[in-house]
Amino acid sequence: MARLILLNKPYGVLSQFTDRGTETARATLSDLIEMPGIYPAGRLDRDSEGLLLLTDDGRLQARIADPKFKLPKTYFVQVEGEPDEAALGLLRTGVMLKDGPTLPALAEQIDAPALWPRDPPIRYRANIPDRWLKLTIREGRNRQVRRMTAAVGLPTLRLVRWSIGDWSLADLPIGEWRIA
Repeated sequence: MARLILLNKPYGVLSQFTDRGTETARATLSDLIEMPGIYPAGRLDRDSEGLLLLTDDGRLQARIADPKFKLPKTYFVQVEGEPDEAALGLLRTGVMLKDGPTLPALAEQIDAPALWPRDPPIRYRANIPDRWLKLTIREGRNRQVRRMTAAVGLPTLRLVRWSIGDWSLADLPIGEWRIA
């Protein structure tokens, strides 16, 4: 029987079990979970937080990670600036990026979600407002959400993936995991 693990990945942790990239060791999944034979089903950037799914089933891994299955991924995104209806409208109809147009997203401005504090905290600038968006996409391009918000004039300050398909962080604490 396939194992599926839900992990609340902290900021600064690589979505892999080893770090081959630099001379100084960076935090990896092996710092959070010791379970042989599991692999991430998709990626979450080092500077992003939230839900990462891991499994020991290659077909399930492919189904979760492969964009052709178009599993919805919902993110809470703290952006710099004031979203207006024009910016939200662009996100909802699709944004033109360097690698082509995105699929339409579900996008709405929300109140700040009840999340754990980020370590390190985001930069704060008294004279520049920030707001939260809830953004749901059905693709998985490299740094897509960050590129989408930047394309509409709203640079991302904090990015938290809340759900993938029917799997959600719910009450899973940062750095912790559970079997689905």
